[in-house]
Amino acid sequence: VDPKALYGPKYFFGAARNIEEGGSLTIIATALVDTGSKMDDVIFEEFKGTGNMELILSRQLADRRIFPAINLQLSSTRREELLLSPEELRKVWILRKMLSSMGEEEGLSLILKKMKETSTNEFFLTLLDKERSRY
Repeated sequence: VDPKALYGPKYFFGAARNIEEGGSLTIIATALVDTGSKMDDVIFEEFKGTGNMELILSRQLADRRIFPAINLQLSSTRREELLLSPEELRKVWILRKMLSSMGEEEGLSLILKKMKETSTNEFFLTLLDKERSRY
């Protein structure tokens, strides 16, 4: 692929950060990876740095009909320290540490269960923070 061919799409994706007068633009894009094509991998890596957030789907969870089939350990938001208070950030890091010690299905099941038990993100994180010794 000619590197010039990627300029247009990269410019478009970069537009989300360059809105005049501080406006906001959200662009949602998808990429199919693990296709076996080296070209797909190169293109994905080229665009990966333009995003602020990565949501990684799990074929294993989808095959087991567990939805949303999100790989929680690989999904993340860049620069979350700018979005969260220090206390929220501390709790999110504890949550990530808990999830890293669990399997993909176990971690997603825990998150879904606790989300059903809570009505706000703050209460959700507080509940998990209190229960972290159990995991």
